[in-house]
Parts: sequence; structure tokens; C-alpha cells
Amino acid sequence: MKNIQIISDKNLKSQKIKNSVVKILTKSKNLKSNITIVIGGDGFMLKTLKKNKKSKKFFYGINSGNYGFLMNKFSSKTIIKNLYKSNVISISPLEMTVKNNKNQIRKYLAINEVSILRQSRQAASLSINHGSKQVIKRLVSDGVLVSTPAGSTAYNLSVHGPILSLNSKKLSISPISPFRPRRWKGKIVSHKSKIIIKNLNPKKRPISAVADNIEVRNAKNVIVKTNHSIKFNLMYNKNKSLQKKIKIEQLRRETF
Repeated sequence: MKNIQIISDKNLKSQKIKNSVVKILTKSKNLKSNITIVIGGDGFMLKTLKKNKKSKKFFYGINSGNYGFLMNKFSSKTIIKNLYKSNVISISPLEMTVKNNKNQIRKYLAINEVSILRQSRQAASLSINHGSKQVIKRLVSDGVLVSTPAGSTAYNLSVHGPILSLNSKKLSISPISPFRPRRWKGKIVSHKSKIIIKNLNPKKRPISAVADNIEVRNAKNVIVKTNHSIKFNLMYNKNKSLQKKIKIEQLRRETF
């Protein structure tokens, strides 16, 4: 127990789950000492992973938030069994490099997506390249998303972007409310791509660049690429793997 790290959000539900987990684990022996149990919602898990980007530990999430796509459902009866027999998924984050209107450079990691968003009532005017190839010469829209497979069922899906399987080795570029060209649906590119997004009119049409939930305002140029040197090891209950959750989203039919 003393070698297993437990990181918990501060809300009451998370604290209750943490107390239960501590009681259960004090009675258990021989669990892997390189496990970090993260109790909270998806946002808390993303924040925790980025703080531990150099760690080689395995992260087991317990959901105390709303949807909890990156998390596991808590059960006091099966928590030990789940920790022993969980499946492990390794994912690499996106690295966002932003130059703002003062030519300052900012770098942040994104596990789900990098979103480029209009900063005023004026629509954004963007050009998008991947490597030396032009994706689109001029996109007038509310913005654009670059999504990882792990994040393809989050904000990306809400803007009608494609759902990517975890082993696809792809990234999704999806427009947000495109005005011109109105029917552009985006593009799927290799996870090795270096995606360059340029603001074509930064004075009149300012934009912000957001790595998951970290925002840089007044962006001029944004470079997005996968940081393959970082691997996050996520643990999932045996019958509730991340692949299975993604598959369920692909087949889900909404009811109103």
C-alpha cells in the first residue's frame, strides 16, 4: 500500500472514494508498486498525466465526475481484481507550439485535442498545412481542431469529426462551423505529421489556441505534432477498455 500513489480531486465524492480505496488497499498485498490511482473526472486525469509526463508509472483512473471517458467505474468489491487484471493502453500526447502577436513562444501538451478558436465575433481566417503539403489554403470558420485517437470521441465528435481507433496512427483535423468552404469536412493525416496553422488576419480576426484546457490568446502561428517521446500508460478494467469505449461511441445512437 505504501508504494501505491493515490491522487484525488478535492470534491466530496472523490474524497469518499479515496477513503474507501485506502481502507481496501491497506488489507491487500503484492500489488504493483508503480501504480498511481487517480480519482476524479476526465479533466483531473488530463491534468495529472501532464504533471507526471516524465513518469513511467501506470495510471488507473476512478471516475467521480460526469462521463469519465478516460476513467473506470468504482466498485469496492472488484477494485483489487481490476487492478490485478486491468488492460494497459499507452498513448502519446500532442505538442502545441504557439507564437503570439508579441512573438512569444508557448508550448503545451494535449492528450485529447488542440483547438483553434475565434477570439471575437469575427470568424477566424486560417491556412492549414501538414509538412510541406497544403491541407486548405483559406478556411473561414469558428476554428479548427486537431485531435488524437483518444480525444476523437470528445470535442472532435461534437463538431462531427471522425472517430479514430487507438491503433490507427492517425490524427483528425476537423473544422468548427465552417463558413468558407462551407462543405469542407476536414482531413485525416498521419500521426507523424507536423501540422501548421496560420492566422491569415491576426489584427482583425484574433484567435486563441487551446491544448485540452490551457489557452494561449492572440495566436499568430500554431504548430501541432505528436510527441512520441512521451508515453502515458493508462489502465482499464478488463471488459471496459478504451478501445471498447471508442467502439461504443462509433455505434451509439442518440435519443432525444
